[in-house]
Amino acid sequence: MDSIEMYVNVINGWVWGPPMIILIIGTGLYLSIGLRGISIVRIGYAFRMMWQGRRNQGEGDITPFNALMTSLAATIGTGNIAGVATAIAIGGPGALFWMWITALVGMATKYAEALLAMRYREVDERGDHVGGPMYYIKNGLGKNWIWLGTAFAIFGGLAGFGIGNTVQANSVAHALNSEFGIPELTTGLVIAALVGLVLIGGIRWIAEVAGKLVPFMAIAYVFGGLVVIALNITEVPAALSLIVTEAFTPTAGVGGFAGASIMLAIQMGVARGIFSNEAGLGSAPIAHAAASSNSPVEQGTVAMLGTFIDTIIVCTITGLVIVMSGAWSSGETGAGLSALAFSSELPGFGGYVVSLGLALFAFTTILGWAVYGERCVEYLFGVHSIIPFRFLWVLVVPIGAIVELDFIWLVADTLNALMAIPNLVALLLLSPVVFKLSREHFDADRAFTQNR
Repeated sequence: MDSIEMYVNVINGWVWGPPMIILIIGTGLYLSIGLRGISIVRIGYAFRMMWQGRRNQGEGDITPFNALMTSLAATIGTGNIAGVATAIAIGGPGALFWMWITALVGMATKYAEALLAMRYREVDERGDHVGGPMYYIKNGLGKNWIWLGTAFAIFGGLAGFGIGNTVQANSVAHALNSEFGIPELTTGLVIAALVGLVLIGGIRWIAEVAGKLVPFMAIAYVFGGLVVIALNITEVPAALSLIVTEAFTPTAGVGGFAGASIMLAIQMGVARGIFSNEAGLGSAPIAHAAASSNSPVEQGTVAMLGTFIDTIIVCTITGLVIVMSGAWSSGETGAGLSALAFSSELPGFGGYVVSLGLALFAFTTILGWAVYGERCVEYLFGVHSIIPFRFLWVLVVPIGAIVELDFIWLVADTLNALMAIPNLVALLLLSPVVFKLSREHFDADRAFTQNR
């Protein structure tokens, strides 16, 4: 086991090194410039499209709103609680700043992913709309690039068992054991049973559950965090100053914190930012491809809100509580650090906010990633592979709940990077399509508005 972990560590250090960080941030920055700052300029338009998307807007399997909720179900997970805490515990408060940067440019990336997923989606043998990086690589780049789509599907199918399954089950099992004394295996079995019941209905059931559960859980968690921030409102300026300052200066060791370089802050911020919001990973467009919409651009704007909500709102709440409480220098990490921060600010109640929030986040993430993994497996082996995949997906949940956390995080990080590379290459190659469709849509929208 030690030798396996050593090899994975080496691979992880390579795939999350400077070239990967440049590729992720660079792709997002390039798309942001080419799309004329869409993540800022079109944010109001995006919220309007999301609100209208509560009803079907065209062909597809689920409403545009529920497509966003399904992708948010997968993205709002342990990364928002344990991931943010791990980034700060290792990279210092400055890591949160780099999570913000990753999210801001990542909104353009998420927009482009969803637009291409809608533009190049297909209808499978069952009549379901399927799409994602493997399909826009195959249909957008042509047969000479099919190998790249296959690589994405392989890495995506494997990554799902890390980022979307075992990591989630592991984090929530440890949190509930620490807070309530519930055995890890018991938690794993209960989650597996609930996931199995929902998976029976496929993406439509998952979308319905996500559409109702995700808004509730996100609002409840954000409210708990805002209470902490409101009680310590005078400390917010100092916390923000610390976050920005330490993003550009080496973080000195203090308390249980060993200190961190600027590069480590950037690496942890980008890696955990991507783990949390999945911009550039290529996962979210798989859900958005099923949206009942005839406009790739409109669905793209809805999709980019996923990154905004996940990182700019939810992760920021977690990070601010950790920094303001001073718990970041305690030597604690993961969900335990978040629980310590909330508990110190809301004695007798804060720990419940983290534990119950983590449980809901992890459950919906397992559901959302089941869709992603299923689509990858279907692309590789056909529709007959879906049922065996679902059985395996449920079986792995309790296993993930009882294995070592650090190794799971390591494997998940590595698979995330391997999954992102084919998708980012495809986004760069297909960027002219993204720019052209966006320009035509917004020019027509502007002309329509002027002539009203």
